[in-house]
Amino acid sequence: MLALPADMQAHFLRIAEMLEEFGPQRVGLPHARPLESKLWEMRMQGRDGIARAVYAAVQDRRLLVLHVFIKKTQTTPRSAITTALKRLEATT
Repeated sequence: MLALPADMQAHFLRIAEMLEEFGPQRVGLPHARPLESKLWEMRMQGRDGIARAVYAAVQDRRLLVLHVFIKKTQTTPRSAITTALKRLEATT
């Protein structure tokens, strides 16, 4: 997350605030969208490109950010989803 450019970090924080204020069910496109299983994707765009943060809802109404990456292809890479699923599994 800290490796992202400042404008993308600012977008991440704004989306995180929206998720906290309104709840994950009320924040949709263009800010967030479901991926698969329990995974959701935060969508950030900046001057230097596009980044994504994969997160999941966990116990006690918390959202856990599992993986942040710079997006270089049209679809979310399978490796990013696999990494997020492994990290989610390790936390439960």
